[in-house]
Amino acid sequence: MGNKKRVIVGLSGGVDSSVSAYLLKEQGYDVIGLFMKNWHDDSVTISDECPWLDDSNDAMLVAEKLGIPFQTVDLSEQYKERIVDYMFNEYENGRTPNPDVLCNREIKFDVFMKIALSLGADYVATGHYCRRDSLQINGKTQYRLLAGKDKNKDQSYFLCQLSQEQLSKTLFPIGELQKSEVREIAAQQNLVTANKKDSQGLCFIGKVRLPDFLQQKLKPKKGDIVEVDAANDIYKKVLPESFSSKEEELDFLAQKTIYPLGIGKKVGEHNGAHYFTKGQRKGLAVGGTPLPLFVIETDVVNNIIYTGQGKNHPGLLRRGLLVKPNETHWIREDLAIKTGESMPIKARIRYRQTLEDAKLYQTEKGLYVIFDTPQTAIAEGQFVAWYLDDELIGSGVIS
Repeated sequence: MGNKKRVIVGLSGGVDSSVSAYLLKEQGYDVIGLFMKNWHDDSVTISDECPWLDDSNDAMLVAEKLGIPFQTVDLSEQYKERIVDYMFNEYENGRTPNPDVLCNREIKFDVFMKIALSLGADYVATGHYCRRDSLQINGKTQYRLLAGKDKNKDQSYFLCQLSQEQLSKTLFPIGELQKSEVREIAAQQNLVTANKKDSQGLCFIGKVRLPDFLQQKLKPKKGDIVEVDAANDIYKKVLPESFSSKEEELDFLAQKTIYPLGIGKKVGEHNGAHYFTKGQRKGLAVGGTPLPLFVIETDVVNNIIYTGQGKNHPGLLRRGLLVKPNETHWIREDLAIKTGESMPIKARIRYRQTLEDAKLYQTEKGLYVIFDTPQTAIAEGQFVAWYLDDELIGSGVIS
Protein backbone atom coordinates (compact mmCIF):
# COMPACT_ATOMS: atom_id res chain seq x y z
CA MET A 1 0.00 0.00 0.00
CA GLY A 2 2.83 2.37 0.86
CA ASN A 3 3.69 3.35 -2.71
CA LYS A 4 0.26 4.72 -3.65
CA LYS A 5 0.43 8.33 -4.79
CA ARG A 6 -1.61 10.61 -2.56
CA VAL A 7 -3.96 13.17 -4.13
CA ILE A 8 -5.85 15.83 -2.28
CA VAL A 9 -9.02 16.85 -4.11
CA GLY A 10 -10.58 20.24 -3.55
CA LEU A 11 -14.15 19.06 -2.95
CA SER A 12 -16.38 22.09 -3.50
CA GLY A 13 -19.70 20.35 -3.08
CA GLY A 14 -20.31 20.44 -6.84
CA VAL A 15 -20.63 17.60 -9.34
CA ASP A 16 -17.31 18.23 -11.11
CA SER A 17 -15.08 17.85 -8.06
CA SER A 18 -17.17 14.90 -6.82
CA VAL A 19 -16.60 12.96 -10.03
CA SER A 20 -12.92 13.97 -10.01
CA ALA A 21 -12.54 12.33 -6.60
CA TYR A 22 -14.36 9.20 -7.78
CA LEU A 23 -12.19 8.86 -10.91
CA LEU A 24 -8.95 9.26 -8.95
CA LYS A 25 -10.03 6.61 -6.49
CA GLU A 26 -10.83 4.28 -9.41
CA GLN A 27 -7.36 4.97 -10.80
CA GLY A 28 -5.82 3.69 -7.58
CA TYR A 29 -4.72 6.91 -5.91
CA ASP A 30 -4.86 7.45 -2.17
CA VAL A 31 -7.52 10.20 -2.21
CA ILE A 32 -8.35 12.75 0.49
CA GLY A 33 -11.17 15.31 0.14
CA LEU A 34 -10.64 18.83 1.41
CA PHE A 35 -13.31 21.53 1.48
CA MET A 36 -12.13 25.14 1.48
CA LYS A 37 -14.13 27.60 3.48
CA ASN A 38 -13.37 31.07 2.25
CA TRP A 39 -16.16 33.27 3.38
CA HIS A 40 -17.89 34.20 6.61
CA ASP A 41 -20.00 37.18 5.79
CA ASP A 42 -23.52 35.93 5.08
CA SER A 43 -25.02 39.41 4.84
CA VAL A 44 -24.22 39.68 1.15
CA THR A 45 -24.87 36.16 -0.02
CA ILE A 46 -28.29 35.33 -1.40
CA SER A 47 -29.25 33.00 1.39
CA ASP A 48 -31.26 30.27 -0.28
CA GLU A 49 -28.74 29.95 -3.12
CA CYS A 50 -26.43 27.30 -1.66
CA PRO A 51 -24.41 29.11 0.98
CA TRP A 52 -21.17 27.40 1.88
CA LEU A 53 -22.80 25.22 4.56
CA ASP A 54 -24.86 23.26 2.03
CA ASP A 55 -21.77 22.92 -0.13
CA SER A 56 -19.57 21.63 2.65
CA ASN A 57 -22.30 19.21 3.66
CA ASP A 58 -22.60 17.90 0.08
CA ALA A 59 -18.82 17.55 -0.11
CA MET A 60 -18.85 15.55 3.12
CA LEU A 61 -21.62 13.24 1.84
CA VAL A 62 -19.68 12.61 -1.36
CA ALA A 63 -16.53 11.77 0.62
CA GLU A 64 -18.52 9.38 2.82
CA LYS A 65 -20.06 7.68 -0.22
CA LEU A 66 -16.62 7.26 -1.82
CA GLY A 67 -15.09 6.16 1.47
CA ILE A 68 -12.35 8.77 1.48
CA PRO A 69 -11.15 10.89 4.42
CA PHE A 70 -12.58 14.40 4.49
CA GLN A 71 -11.78 17.63 6.24
CA THR A 72 -12.55 21.34 6.01
CA VAL A 73 -9.93 24.07 5.97
CA ASP A 74 -10.75 27.67 6.73
CA LEU A 75 -8.93 29.97 4.36
CA SER A 76 -11.18 32.98 4.81
CA GLU A 77 -8.41 35.16 6.20
CA GLN A 78 -6.13 34.57 3.20
CA TYR A 79 -9.12 34.90 0.89
CA LYS A 80 -10.05 38.26 2.34
CA GLU A 81 -6.50 39.48 2.13
CA ARG A 82 -5.63 38.24 -1.32
CA ILE A 83 -8.94 38.33 -3.20
CA VAL A 84 -11.52 40.54 -1.53
CA ASP A 85 -9.18 43.43 -0.73
CA TYR A 86 -7.73 43.22 -4.23
CA MET A 87 -11.24 43.37 -5.72
CA PHE A 88 -12.20 46.48 -3.78
CA ASN A 89 -8.93 48.09 -4.70
CA GLU A 90 -9.34 47.36 -8.41
CA TYR A 91 -12.95 48.59 -8.52
CA GLU A 92 -11.97 51.72 -6.66
CA ASN A 93 -9.36 52.42 -9.33
CA GLY A 94 -11.89 51.90 -12.10
CA ARG A 95 -10.53 48.53 -13.19
CA THR A 96 -12.48 45.30 -13.54
CA PRO A 97 -10.88 42.50 -11.53
CA ASN A 98 -11.21 38.81 -12.25
CA PRO A 99 -11.51 37.16 -8.83
CA ASP A 100 -11.75 33.65 -10.30
CA VAL A 101 -8.38 33.80 -12.03
CA LEU A 102 -6.79 35.26 -8.89
CA CYS A 103 -8.51 32.79 -6.65
CA ASN A 104 -6.94 29.92 -8.58
CA ARG A 105 -3.50 31.49 -8.55
CA GLU A 106 -3.52 32.69 -4.95
CA ILE A 107 -5.81 30.30 -3.09
CA LYS A 108 -6.46 26.94 -4.77
CA PHE A 109 -3.03 26.49 -6.28
CA ASP A 110 -1.03 28.30 -3.63
CA VAL A 111 -2.43 28.36 -0.08
CA PHE A 112 -4.49 25.20 -0.64
CA MET A 113 -1.69 23.43 -2.48
CA LYS A 114 0.76 24.16 0.36
CA ILE A 115 -1.68 22.67 2.87
CA ALA A 116 -2.08 19.60 0.64
CA LEU A 117 1.66 19.12 0.32
CA SER A 118 2.06 19.47 4.08
CA LEU A 119 -0.42 16.58 4.40
CA GLY A 120 1.92 14.44 2.32
CA ALA A 121 0.13 14.84 -1.01
CA ASP A 122 1.94 14.16 -4.25
CA TYR A 123 -0.71 16.05 -6.20
CA VAL A 124 -3.75 18.26 -5.80
CA ALA A 125 -6.74 17.76 -8.09
CA THR A 126 -9.64 20.00 -9.02
CA GLY A 127 -12.81 19.64 -11.05
CA HIS A 128 -11.72 22.05 -13.77
CA TYR A 129 -12.50 21.31 -17.40
CA CYS A 130 -8.95 21.40 -18.71
CA ARG A 131 -6.10 18.99 -19.33
CA ARG A 132 -2.43 18.77 -18.49
CA ASP A 133 0.35 16.92 -20.20
CA SER A 134 4.12 17.26 -20.50
CA LEU A 135 6.88 17.38 -23.07
CA GLN A 136 10.62 16.90 -22.79
CA ILE A 137 12.43 19.91 -24.21
CA ASN A 138 16.23 19.95 -24.05
CA GLY A 139 16.10 17.39 -21.26
CA LYS A 140 13.70 19.50 -19.22
CA THR A 141 10.05 18.65 -18.51
CA GLN A 142 7.62 21.32 -19.70
CA TYR A 143 4.04 21.03 -18.52
CA ARG A 144 1.27 22.05 -20.89
CA LEU A 145 -2.12 23.46 -19.89
CA LEU A 146 -4.65 22.37 -22.50
CA ALA A 147 -8.27 23.28 -23.10
CA GLY A 148 -10.87 20.84 -21.77
CA LYS A 149 -12.38 18.42 -24.30
CA ASP A 150 -15.84 19.90 -23.63
CA LYS A 151 -15.53 23.07 -25.68
CA ASN A 152 -18.59 24.59 -23.97
CA LYS A 153 -17.10 24.12 -20.56
CA ASP A 154 -13.39 24.69 -21.16
CA GLN A 155 -12.01 26.42 -18.06
CA SER A 156 -8.36 26.76 -19.04
CA TYR A 157 -8.80 30.56 -19.01
CA PHE A 158 -9.37 30.57 -15.25
CA LEU A 159 -6.01 28.82 -14.79
CA CYS A 160 -4.09 31.20 -17.04
CA GLN A 161 -1.87 32.41 -14.18
CA LEU A 162 -0.56 29.01 -13.10
CA SER A 163 3.15 28.26 -13.15
CA GLN A 164 5.16 25.21 -14.23
CA GLU A 165 5.72 24.42 -10.57
CA GLN A 166 1.96 24.45 -9.85
CA LEU A 167 1.09 22.46 -12.97
CA SER A 168 3.69 19.82 -12.09
CA LYS A 169 1.65 18.92 -8.99
CA THR A 170 -1.87 19.20 -10.42
CA LEU A 171 -4.30 16.70 -11.89
CA PHE A 172 -7.49 17.50 -13.82
CA PRO A 173 -9.40 14.20 -13.81
CA ILE A 174 -12.44 15.36 -15.85
CA GLY A 175 -10.57 17.26 -18.55
CA GLU A 176 -11.21 14.55 -21.14
CA LEU A 177 -14.94 14.35 -20.41
CA GLN A 178 -18.06 16.20 -21.52
CA LYS A 179 -20.23 17.74 -18.81
CA SER A 180 -23.03 15.30 -19.68
CA GLU A 181 -20.65 12.36 -19.08
CA VAL A 182 -19.63 13.81 -15.73
CA ARG A 183 -23.27 14.03 -14.63
CA GLU A 184 -23.87 10.49 -15.88
CA ILE A 185 -20.98 9.10 -13.81
CA ALA A 186 -22.26 10.97 -10.74
CA ALA A 187 -25.74 9.51 -11.25
CA GLN A 188 -24.40 5.96 -11.71
CA GLN A 189 -22.43 6.30 -8.48
CA ASN A 190 -25.43 7.79 -6.66
CA LEU A 191 -23.49 10.89 -5.70
CA VAL A 192 -25.70 13.48 -4.04
CA THR A 193 -24.31 16.17 -6.35
CA ALA A 194 -25.35 14.44 -9.61
CA ASN A 195 -28.12 16.89 -10.46
CA LYS A 196 -26.88 19.91 -8.56
CA LYS A 197 -26.95 23.16 -10.51
CA ASP A 198 -23.59 24.61 -11.51
CA SER A 199 -22.58 27.31 -9.08
CA GLN A 200 -22.51 30.88 -10.30
CA GLY A 201 -20.92 33.85 -8.69
CA LEU A 202 -17.60 34.55 -7.10
CA CYS A 203 -15.20 31.71 -6.74
CA PHE A 204 -16.79 29.93 -3.77
CA ILE A 205 -18.20 32.89 -1.91
CA GLY A 206 -21.52 31.45 -3.02
CA LYS A 207 -23.91 33.67 -4.85
CA VAL A 208 -23.08 37.23 -4.02
CA ARG A 209 -24.88 40.39 -4.97
CA LEU A 210 -21.91 42.24 -6.36
CA PRO A 211 -23.24 45.81 -5.87
CA ASP A 212 -24.17 45.02 -2.23
CA PHE A 213 -20.79 43.45 -1.77
CA LEU A 214 -18.98 46.45 -3.21
CA GLN A 215 -21.14 48.93 -1.34
CA GLN A 216 -19.91 47.60 1.97
CA LYS A 217 -16.60 49.18 1.26
CA LEU A 218 -17.06 51.59 -1.62
CA LYS A 219 -19.43 54.40 -0.71
CA PRO A 220 -22.20 55.28 -3.19
CA LYS A 221 -21.69 58.63 -4.84
CA LYS A 222 -24.09 60.18 -7.34
CA GLY A 223 -22.80 61.05 -10.76
CA ASP A 224 -23.87 61.52 -14.37
CA ILE A 225 -24.53 58.94 -17.04
CA VAL A 226 -23.44 60.51 -20.31
CA GLU A 227 -24.29 59.21 -23.78
CA VAL A 228 -21.75 59.68 -26.55
CA ASP A 229 -23.03 59.47 -30.12
CA ALA A 230 -21.38 56.90 -32.37
CA ALA A 231 -20.79 59.64 -34.95
CA ASN A 232 -18.84 61.81 -32.51
CA ASP A 233 -15.59 63.25 -33.91
CA ILE A 234 -13.64 61.62 -31.08
CA TYR A 235 -13.92 58.32 -32.99
CA LYS A 236 -12.61 59.73 -36.25
CA LYS A 237 -9.02 58.67 -35.59
CA VAL A 238 -7.32 58.56 -38.95
CA LEU A 239 -4.69 55.87 -39.42
CA PRO A 240 -1.49 57.78 -40.25
CA GLU A 241 0.12 57.13 -43.64
CA SER A 242 3.20 55.84 -41.88
CA PHE A 243 4.55 55.44 -38.37
CA SER A 244 8.02 56.41 -37.23
CA SER A 245 8.39 53.04 -35.52
CA LYS A 246 6.64 49.75 -34.91
CA GLU A 247 6.08 50.84 -31.30
CA GLU A 248 4.26 53.96 -32.43
CA GLU A 249 1.96 51.83 -34.58
CA LEU A 250 1.30 49.35 -31.76
CA ASP A 251 0.57 52.22 -29.40
CA PHE A 252 -1.90 53.65 -31.88
CA LEU A 253 -3.70 50.32 -32.29
CA ALA A 254 -3.88 49.66 -28.54
CA GLN A 255 -4.99 53.18 -27.64
CA LYS A 256 -8.21 53.61 -25.77
CA THR A 257 -10.48 56.59 -26.24
CA ILE A 258 -10.06 59.28 -23.61
CA TYR A 259 -13.25 61.26 -23.07
CA PRO A 260 -12.90 64.99 -22.34
CA LEU A 261 -15.27 66.49 -19.75
CA GLY A 262 -18.35 67.99 -21.38
CA ILE A 263 -18.54 65.50 -24.26
CA GLY A 264 -21.92 63.90 -25.06
CA LYS A 265 -25.22 64.46 -23.31
CA LYS A 266 -26.41 63.58 -19.81
CA VAL A 267 -29.07 60.86 -19.94
CA GLY A 268 -29.31 59.78 -16.31
CA GLU A 269 -27.63 59.38 -12.94
CA HIS A 270 -25.77 56.55 -11.25
CA ASN A 271 -24.63 55.67 -7.70
CA GLY A 272 -20.92 55.43 -8.30
CA ALA A 273 -18.77 54.93 -11.39
CA HIS A 274 -16.75 52.29 -9.51
CA TYR A 275 -19.74 49.90 -9.52
CA PHE A 276 -19.79 49.73 -13.31
CA THR A 277 -17.64 47.98 -15.83
CA LYS A 278 -17.00 48.39 -19.52
CA GLY A 279 -19.44 46.53 -21.77
CA GLN A 280 -22.06 46.39 -19.01
CA ARG A 281 -25.66 46.75 -20.11
CA LYS A 282 -27.71 46.01 -17.01
CA GLY A 283 -28.22 48.38 -14.12
CA LEU A 284 -28.09 51.66 -16.02
CA ALA A 285 -31.84 52.24 -15.68
CA VAL A 286 -31.93 54.55 -18.67
CA GLY A 287 -34.69 53.72 -21.13
CA GLY A 288 -36.08 55.15 -24.33
CA THR A 289 -33.07 54.67 -26.59
CA PRO A 290 -33.56 52.92 -29.96
CA LEU A 291 -30.70 50.53 -29.15
CA PRO A 292 -29.73 49.40 -25.64
CA LEU A 293 -27.10 51.51 -23.87
CA PHE A 294 -23.76 49.94 -23.01
CA VAL A 295 -21.07 51.31 -20.70
CA ILE A 296 -18.19 52.35 -22.95
CA GLU A 297 -15.98 53.90 -20.27
CA THR A 298 -15.99 54.71 -16.57
CA ASP A 299 -14.21 57.75 -15.17
CA VAL A 300 -13.78 57.13 -11.44
CA VAL A 301 -11.89 60.36 -10.89
CA ASN A 302 -14.76 62.56 -12.12
CA ASN A 303 -17.39 59.90 -11.32
CA ILE A 304 -18.89 59.80 -14.82
CA ILE A 305 -20.14 56.80 -16.77
CA TYR A 306 -19.92 57.11 -20.55
CA THR A 307 -22.41 55.05 -22.55
CA GLY A 308 -23.18 54.38 -26.18
CA GLN A 309 -26.02 52.74 -28.08
CA GLY A 310 -25.71 49.21 -29.39
CA LYS A 311 -23.02 46.59 -29.08
CA ASN A 312 -21.17 47.82 -32.18
CA HIS A 313 -20.70 51.33 -30.82
CA PRO A 314 -17.16 52.51 -31.70
CA GLY A 315 -16.53 53.30 -28.04
CA LEU A 316 -16.69 49.56 -27.30
CA LEU A 317 -14.34 48.42 -30.05
CA ARG A 318 -10.56 48.25 -29.96
CA ARG A 319 -7.89 46.45 -31.98
CA GLY A 320 -5.28 45.96 -29.32
CA LEU A 321 -4.13 46.15 -25.74
CA LEU A 322 -0.95 46.36 -23.71
CA VAL A 323 0.24 44.11 -20.88
CA LYS A 324 2.93 45.67 -18.69
CA PRO A 325 6.19 43.74 -18.16
CA ASN A 326 5.50 43.00 -14.48
CA GLU A 327 2.01 41.71 -15.34
CA THR A 328 3.04 39.40 -18.18
CA HIS A 329 3.01 35.71 -17.31
CA TRP A 330 4.21 32.83 -19.47
CA ILE A 331 3.11 29.34 -18.45
CA ARG A 332 5.53 28.11 -21.09
CA GLU A 333 8.56 30.21 -20.28
CA ASP A 334 10.48 28.37 -23.01
CA LEU A 335 8.15 29.96 -25.59
CA ALA A 336 8.36 33.54 -24.25
CA ILE A 337 9.30 36.06 -26.93
CA LYS A 338 12.03 38.66 -26.50
CA THR A 339 11.96 42.40 -27.14
CA GLY A 340 11.53 43.04 -30.85
CA GLU A 341 9.97 39.62 -31.51
CA SER A 342 6.40 38.81 -32.44
CA MET A 343 4.26 35.65 -32.46
CA PRO A 344 0.92 34.77 -34.05
CA ILE A 345 -1.47 33.29 -31.48
CA LYS A 346 -5.13 32.99 -30.61
CA ALA A 347 -6.37 34.96 -27.63
CA ARG A 348 -9.38 35.68 -25.49
CA ILE A 349 -10.07 38.62 -23.19
CA ARG A 350 -12.78 36.94 -21.12
CA TYR A 351 -14.02 33.50 -20.15
CA ARG A 352 -16.18 31.76 -22.77
CA GLN A 353 -15.17 34.13 -25.53
CA THR A 354 -14.25 32.28 -28.72
CA LEU A 355 -10.53 32.34 -29.43
CA GLU A 356 -9.64 35.21 -31.75
CA ASP A 357 -6.68 35.50 -34.13
CA ALA A 358 -4.09 37.94 -32.85
CA LYS A 359 -0.40 38.67 -32.74
CA LEU A 360 1.90 39.30 -29.77
CA TYR A 361 4.62 41.95 -29.98
CA GLN A 362 7.19 42.22 -27.19
CA THR A 363 8.55 45.75 -26.68
CA GLU A 364 10.40 47.62 -23.94
CA LYS A 365 7.08 49.03 -22.79
CA GLY A 366 5.43 45.65 -22.50
CA LEU A 367 3.62 43.01 -24.51
CA TYR A 368 1.13 44.21 -27.11
CA VAL A 369 -1.73 41.94 -28.16
CA ILE A 370 -3.08 43.13 -31.52
CA PHE A 371 -6.22 41.39 -32.80
CA ASP A 372 -7.05 40.82 -36.46
CA THR A 373 -10.53 42.20 -35.83
CA PRO A 374 -11.58 44.82 -33.24
CA GLN A 375 -12.68 43.39 -29.88
CA THR A 376 -15.62 44.49 -27.76
CA ALA A 377 -15.19 45.97 -24.28
CA ILE A 378 -11.52 45.35 -23.55
CA ALA A 379 -11.55 45.99 -19.79
CA GLU A 380 -8.52 47.07 -17.77
CA GLY A 381 -7.80 44.68 -14.92
CA GLN A 382 -9.19 41.64 -16.75
CA PHE A 383 -6.88 38.93 -18.06
CA VAL A 384 -5.97 38.29 -21.65
CA ALA A 385 -4.88 34.69 -22.28
CA TRP A 386 -3.08 33.47 -25.39
CA TYR A 387 -3.03 30.03 -26.96
CA LEU A 388 -1.23 27.95 -29.56
CA ASP A 389 -3.90 25.54 -30.83
CA ASP A 390 -5.56 24.30 -27.64
CA GLU A 391 -2.61 25.02 -25.35
CA LEU A 392 -2.75 28.09 -23.11
CA ILE A 393 0.82 29.37 -23.07
CA GLY A 394 0.57 32.71 -21.30
CA SER A 395 -1.57 35.52 -19.94
CA GLY A 396 -1.45 39.01 -18.54
CA VAL A 397 -3.43 41.80 -16.96
CA ILE A 398 -4.91 44.26 -19.46
CA SER A 399 -3.42 47.65 -18.57
